[in-house]
Amino acid sequence: MGTFPEWVEARPIEKTDADAWAALMNDVQVTDQNGENYSAEDLVEELGDPKMNTARDTIGLWVDEVMVAYGVVYWRKNLVDVDRLNTDSAVRGEWRRRGLGQALLTWEIASARELHEEHHPDVAEAELNSTVISTNVGAAALFTGQGFEECRYSFTLQRPFDEPIPAVGVPDGLRVVPFEPAYDEALRLTHNEVFMDHWGSTPKDEETWKVWFTGSRAFRAGLSFLVLDGEQIVAYANGFEYDADTAATGIREVYVGQVGTVRSHRGRGLAAVALTALMTQAAETGFKRASLGVDTQNPTGALSLYERLGFQQHTQWTTYRLPLT
Repeated sequence: MGTFPEWVEARPIEKTDADAWAALMNDVQVTDQNGENYSAEDLVEELGDPKMNTARDTIGLWVDEVMVAYGVVYWRKNLVDVDRLNTDSAVRGEWRRRGLGQALLTWEIASARELHEEHHPDVAEAELNSTVISTNVGAAALFTGQGFEECRYSFTLQRPFDEPIPAVGVPDGLRVVPFEPAYDEALRLTHNEVFMDHWGSTPKDEETWKVWFTGSRAFRAGLSFLVLDGEQIVAYANGFEYDADTAATGIREVYVGQVGTVRSHRGRGLAAVALTALMTQAAETGFKRASLGVDTQNPTGALSLYERLGFQQHTQWTTYRLPLT
């Protein structure tokens, strides 16, 4: 399990730890103002990912029956070029600057190397990525001290619905429809094609799609829209609702998890068509705002699209990378 201070208990995270883990995550949200609130049900679902081996891929640090820190390492089944593993970790605000973050990162690096050797040993290039909000003032020193470098920047954007949502016309010959399960597999394949040229994106297999996308408990089919050319999906916007965020903020927010347009139909404003359909439906059903995340170097110019539709920067995030090979 790595080397941790003797005054903490280090052990894998199990589903029975979900309440304690959620309490830790929500404490971190208060400290860092990252806007990410969690319920125990959210975390039980995450631990249910069939690819996750909790005994190997997770760790919780405990003091007097309180979870004070955690770490998780994620691997990907399908690759495009580089084996990019991801890590997620945090330490409660009052327990920071005691060496726990450094110990967690050391454990995560070792675990990532083991996962690379287990799942993709023939891939020559591997790296570990971690994304951290800018308000976590100690993160830069922690990561650079372990040899990481900054590699990508992203924003979380918000758009309140107290301002009119622009009407965006649907081009002739196309139509907009809400998501239905019959479209699920076609949407997965479309998403894989759309994001082929996006940094860090890899094709989503059916299992991953079910766990993290349309099979997620937060996915809202009624807030997800497809633009069809005949029966082909040419653009889409998927909506999610996180009950823990609503409980914490008192504001119903639709999170736009995925937006995209196939290459053959880009330049025609179809992402805006799908996204405004989503926002209009959300506003009509009691939601007060929309939010989404965007890579500042997105190759399709997504940031400028969102800004034209009234989204504004809310938080800023930095992704750090460490070569593993």
